[in-house]
Amino acid sequence: MRRSFHRQPATHLSRIDDSYVSLCSLRSLVARRSSLVELPPIPHAMEKYSQFRDPGTGIAPFLPIPNPPAGILTPVHVLLFFLRVPFVLSLSLLYFGFLEFLPVGNTIKKCVLWVILTIPGVWWVDLQVDGVKRGKLAEKQNHLPHAGSIVAASFVSPLDPLYLAGIFTPVFTRSWAGEKKVEVITLFRAICLAFEKPQLEPPKTAKLFTLKELTEKNPDSIICVFPETTTTNGRGVLRFSPSLLTASPKTKIYPVHVKYSPGDITTPVPGTALSWIWRLLSKPTHCMRVRIARHMYNTTLDERVGKTTAADVDLGFDTNIFDSPHMRNGVGSVDEKDEKEGFEWLESVREDFARLGRVKRTALGVREKSEFVKVWGKRKR
Repeated sequence: MRRSFHRQPATHLSRIDDSYVSLCSLRSLVARRSSLVELPPIPHAMEKYSQFRDPGTGIAPFLPIPNPPAGILTPVHVLLFFLRVPFVLSLSLLYFGFLEFLPVGNTIKKCVLWVILTIPGVWWVDLQVDGVKRGKLAEKQNHLPHAGSIVAASFVSPLDPLYLAGIFTPVFTRSWAGEKKVEVITLFRAICLAFEKPQLEPPKTAKLFTLKELTEKNPDSIICVFPETTTTNGRGVLRFSPSLLTASPKTKIYPVHVKYSPGDITTPVPGTALSWIWRLLSKPTHCMRVRIARHMYNTTLDERVGKTTAADVDLGFDTNIFDSPHMRNGVGSVDEKDEKEGFEWLESVREDFARLGRVKRTALGVREKSEFVKVWGKRKR
């Protein structure tokens, strides 16, 4: 009885303390709301770009990550830059001017690409695959992308396609926000896209293909897709292009996310090639964090659109072909159910991206980045 008697005052006092803390917090909140507490003003720059933050998470995926000052190490950075430039320049001319178009083995091309990556200080690549323990990757090769599969990769830096080419030697493609088909591009073109302004629509001269057509034309190669269609700073995942919906349901799709430390070698803003080369070649080392998710399949109903089967339409004379489920809403049109399923499946891929990169999905896309680039350009003038 005495123990229970002595416990009550302690519990009672703790409740009083909690109530007092809550009351103080409430008074502080009321004071702030009533302008009794003077809050620091919001900087004009942050207020100017606040419209390009994700409303749900507050993430700003288009703002460039600042480069920390070198301080007393500035002479070392300058020395590293001038020592590395001749080697990187000569090897780049060798590869993109000759080796990329010559019928040499992939082993030689991969070796040259890895030397190009090593010279700027990309010494360490932290590679991890879902379902594979560290040190057991050689025994689980079936968890990696292979010929006939698709890689859906993040796009934050020109090093992304360079690394993917050094590992998988894929067929690179370019996607657009409102277009399901993709355009085949070279490795050099994929690197240049990291410095260019985002485009909403493909040019009229572009030769477009579906992912199913590309996998059938290139059965011995991996197809690489950048579903975000533009670069970010790696702190959020943008809305995806519908190009992944054209993949065959039998084709394996591997989400791949690349992250850098430090993150100032990302290129979320176009037209920063010279400053990016300085940041890349002047620092001693750069670390890449690569994550590959388990493969998935395109489970949408896009392949049923525009097709009629014997089960859907009876080919007899008494049958009206417009009674077909695919023809009721117009020839070749997509049902709302199909659009919803396609959106949900793309969101599942985006969720894998966010999980791999330990970031969050955003409601922003390439249209918002186009507007951001216009505002950013006015700031620089």
